[in-house]
Amino acid sequence: MIGTTHDKDVHLAHFAALEAGLDGRKAPWVHALRRGAIARFAELGFPTFEDEEWRHTNVAPIAKTAYRLAPADACAALTPATLEALGIDDLAPNRIVFANGRHAPNLSALGALPAGVRVGSLAAALETDRARIEPHLARHARIEANAFVALNTAFLADGAFVEVPKGVVVLEPIHVVFVAAPSTTRGGAGAPTVSHPRTLVLAGAGSQVTLIETYVTLGESAHFTNAVTEIVADANAVVDHYRLQRESIEASHVSTTQVRLDRACALSSLSISLGGALVRNDANAVLGAEGGEATLNGLYLGTGSQLVDNHTTIDHAMPHCASHELYKGILTGAARGVFNGKILVRKDAQKTDAKQTNKNLLLSPDATINTKPQLEIYADDVKCTHGATIGRLDEDALFYLRSRGIGAERARSLLTYAFASDILRRIKVAALRSRLEEQIFEQLHTANPVKDST
Repeated sequence: MIGTTHDKDVHLAHFAALEAGLDGRKAPWVHALRRGAIARFAELGFPTFEDEEWRHTNVAPIAKTAYRLAPADACAALTPATLEALGIDDLAPNRIVFANGRHAPNLSALGALPAGVRVGSLAAALETDRARIEPHLARHARIEANAFVALNTAFLADGAFVEVPKGVVVLEPIHVVFVAAPSTTRGGAGAPTVSHPRTLVLAGAGSQVTLIETYVTLGESAHFTNAVTEIVADANAVVDHYRLQRESIEASHVSTTQVRLDRACALSSLSISLGGALVRNDANAVLGAEGGEATLNGLYLGTGSQLVDNHTTIDHAMPHCASHELYKGILTGAARGVFNGKILVRKDAQKTDAKQTNKNLLLSPDATINTKPQLEIYADDVKCTHGATIGRLDEDALFYLRSRGIGAERARSLLTYAFASDILRRIKVAALRSRLEEQIFEQLHTANPVKDST
């Protein structure tokens, strides 16, 4: 990972200005995290094609842009009507909102949570709860080999903190919303901005929780969202996690989701990518004790000249664990997709059962996909499978629909939606599933407009 000096200068300058304005005496351990992270970012620089993990994704548009730090006071300009217009106001009764990574209490609405459940600002928790947070924050999403994680950690200031105590079942989903809002200050209006959202989720032993993460843009401004989420589940915890990215088509979005599972935990994580000009999602799960089960699913839609890159790693570190993975991509126009899925089975991880599948639908001759499913196995008593498919719409199915009076373009839209619905039906939150079905059907209809009626 070799970046040029001027690629890094703007972010190093932002860090120096930010650090100078912070009172390190309040939380010196956090400042130590930041300083170590910015030093590592300075060493790494932005990734290039020489880095195997990035050889299909050119991040030069991010590296070469002189982003401004997104304004911290953006929440003042947002209202509940803003969330309604964005279509995210009614997905869950428990909602916590962040504007440019900063907590917006005026937009948050937390219903009746069970006793002991905490949903709030990470900045506030850093001040009062070091004993709970320090063992986990920036301990799982590591800065050593990922420049974007290092950059996010360097600018750690606020974000979401969710904690579910031992044995507690949270029946209603918790919705964490990150809104990217443009700068409106004199001299800054219209300038591209960068924010670094952070989320830490702690699920106690035997607890159950459903978490929805949503990333949206206010307007169509150009911005860069660099997000990191860490999920830590203790023994027998059950975590359902949904991640929805539908930022503006001018946005760049890079994310890392890092999960650590203890004994007999069950995680289901589903990622939906609809927006962004350049999108990179890293989803990593470590099965760190026996009996764990991880499910990583995803759906990505690319139109125009979008680039959507999904990298996943499931680390089977202990025996008797299972993992399941299904990612589907739909690409049209000159969109490009990347899928790199790695299943790592360590020497002692006997009795591993792992399945991974990537399926891609190309709707135009200029759409492309680079897919690389990987198995790295060091144990001998395992069941592991992987596979990938790339194809176009089934001509027989098209003919069948046409023979029943359905127009060609409408038939294409119906078959494309059917391809996506295999992922959508796995969403257990009814309001979220319904909203996504509407949005995706509309997006697919726009990409494949109905031109005929016969």
